Amino acid sequence: MTDVTALRDRLLSILRAESVRTGEFTLASGKKSDFYVDGKKTTLHAEGAYGVGRLMFEQLRGRGIGAVGGLTLGADPIATAISVVSHLEGEPMQAFIVRKQSKGHGTTRQIEGYLPTDGTPVAIVEDTTTTGGSALQAVEAAREAGANVVTVITLVDRQEGGEANIRAANVEFETIFRREEVLEKPAG
Repeated sequence: MTDVTALRDRLLSILRAESVRTGEFTLASGKKSDFYVDGKKTTLHAEGAYGVGRLMFEQLRGRGIGAVGGLTLGADPIATAISVVSHLEGEPMQAFIVRKQSKGHGTTRQIEGYLPTDGTPVAIVEDTTTTGGSALQAVEAAREAGANVVTVITLVDRQEGGEANIRAANVEFETIFRREEVLEKPAG
């Protein structure tokens, strides 16, 4: 059994050291912010990827989730990490990637990988949620493809309206960390 508390504490340390920056930033939503979370610096970090995959799997396990995925690029390493951990735990959750738009050649698919369309619950994942726009784009694409999207799970909720917007689309919202946790200075 995994010590979730210790793993969560370690992941928070990695996130603060590798991903959280202060200054002046323009977010994907177009909003201005005095801090930025470059989630890929954590989700592509060997130990960080494991921590994200493990903690998100622990949150999703036992709920019949058949697949995890989201909008490329932020969701790609997260979906892969969860899928690997889920396989090791004997509760496989396949991974999928949602392109921002359908590709114009080959199969012309917008979704790559394994997206069940038989009613199996699906989770959308992302590294950082601000307004929820990226997650909602993935929810819409997955639903249009016939998936049963039941939840969005994010590494960091910036608490700037994303949760309300996602819940308004009749999807659960879950997070590993909230804004104040990642911005709080560690003791010592």
